[in-house]
Amino acid sequence: MGLLSRLFKIGQAEAHAAINNLEDPIKLTEQGIKDLKVDLNRSLEALAEVKAMAIRANNDMHRYKSQAADYENKAIKLLQKAQRGELNAAEADRLAAEALQRKSESEELYASSLRDKEQFDQSVAQIETKTRQLRSTISTYENELKTLKARDKVNKATINLNKQLAQVDASGTVSMLERMKERVAQEEAMAESYGQIANESRSLDSEIDAALAAGSGTQSDALAALKAKMAQDKK
Repeated sequence: MGLLSRLFKIGQAEAHAAINNLEDPIKLTEQGIKDLKVDLNRSLEALAEVKAMAIRANNDMHRYKSQAADYENKAIKLLQKAQRGELNAAEADRLAAEALQRKSESEELYASSLRDKEQFDQSVAQIETKTRQLRSTISTYENELKTLKARDKVNKATINLNKQLAQVDASGTVSMLERMKERVAQEEAMAESYGQIANESRSLDSEIDAALAAGSGTQSDALAALKAKMAQDKK
């Protein structure tokens, strides 16, 4: 049972073309599994029919065997009645011969039923083997289909992601980042420059204040000068 001939039953030429081109392998596989399940159902129906024939042949076999034994027993009883004088000997012989003839026919039918049963049993065994193989094949393909679906899902996600990445303008993004870096660096330099200017201004004020403080004398000198002035005014 080949994969192409049994699994992809959508027409031989179309199946080969589709598989070679990898056109929707999941749908092809699903259709192939459906076809296999149809074959499995047919095999089960055939198995049931052949088993029924085997059972009937077996029943016929036992029935014909019982009939042959019954006719033989009847022939014996007819001869025994003739021996006891209960039945005309010639009539007993005729009827016994007929019974033995029926026995022979029943034995032939028994043998035929036995051959039929053996043949049906052999067919049942073959169909059961093929049915098990078909079930195993379906199970294998269903597991492969699960794997195929999972891989297909991953592949589609990967393709979508790659498409999104491919649509990103890498050079434009890099250029924009470089401009942002340049702008940030310029702003940092400006901030540092203003800081230096502010420090220089504070340093200049400190120098002026220090120079004024150095030429003004101490608080005790000012107090002494004030007292001297007040004394001069009194004079």
